[in-house]
Amino acid sequence: MKKGFDPKNMATKDLHQLIIGSVAPRPIAFVSTFDENGNLNLAPYSFFNAFSSNPPILVFSSNRRVTNNTTKDTLHNILTTKKAVINAVSYDIVRQMSLSSVEFDPGVSEFEKVGLTPQPSHVIDVPGVKESPVNMECVVKDIIALGEHGGAGHLIICEVVYISIDENKFTDGKLDPYKLDLMARMGRNYYVRANGDAIMEIHQSVTDKPIGFDGLPDDIVKSNILTGNEIAAMACLLQFPDAEEKQKVLQTHFNGIKPAKELLHQKAAVLIREKKVEEALALLMA
Repeated sequence: MKKGFDPKNMATKDLHQLIIGSVAPRPIAFVSTFDENGNLNLAPYSFFNAFSSNPPILVFSSNRRVTNNTTKDTLHNILTTKKAVINAVSYDIVRQMSLSSVEFDPGVSEFEKVGLTPQPSHVIDVPGVKESPVNMECVVKDIIALGEHGGAGHLIICEVVYISIDENKFTDGKLDPYKLDLMARMGRNYYVRANGDAIMEIHQSVTDKPIGFDGLPDDIVKSNILTGNEIAAMACLLQFPDAEEKQKVLQTHFNGIKPAKELLHQKAAVLIREKKVEEALALLMA
């Protein structure tokens, strides 16, 4: 049974925690701007994502404060200059990023408060964060206000005009997630580090037509041992094993004699975890 919530009957602060706890992990936009007097500002936003590649568009939301319905310096600066740099947050600077979320007085440079270095940009005059592995220079295309009360967001639609990436974060010419070591935001005070066991690779062609759950035998789909992910791994295959493959795998693992269903499914699960998905399906269909 699931517990239900009606947003219209909840305090904004409680609804906020349900949303950010459920829509997670979220990438973090570490946004650098300056005001009309050249005062630098640096602030993190986790209501953030990429929305287009051509043109290259990033969108983040600067929400009104729930406590007093005021807006933040980042929004003021962007309304004034229409420029910003969105910096990636790696593990190396995550505590400094968190410190920058403190509501310092207007005009106070978070760069100085948190010990980060302004780095000149290539196309716009707003500096990026030198210590960040990725700096995306942006011009603001539009700002959409979503409401007038505390907690309401302002969608800030940014077009990327230049990207700078640490050359040490590539492997064989491609961005390496292990080297980037990025951080993401969860609910409350929780974060997640995109490294180690947190990273998994799932290949799925969007053009080749797979077997699908509906194409698998009921005995597999309704298994009490195989998980949904394990069944899905087989459903992603493009074709069924032939008779020779079935007999070969049965001979390899059980000397050609088909065991009890439970043992068969347990062995298939082990093979799938070893990334031997074709072999697992062949065994189950032997």
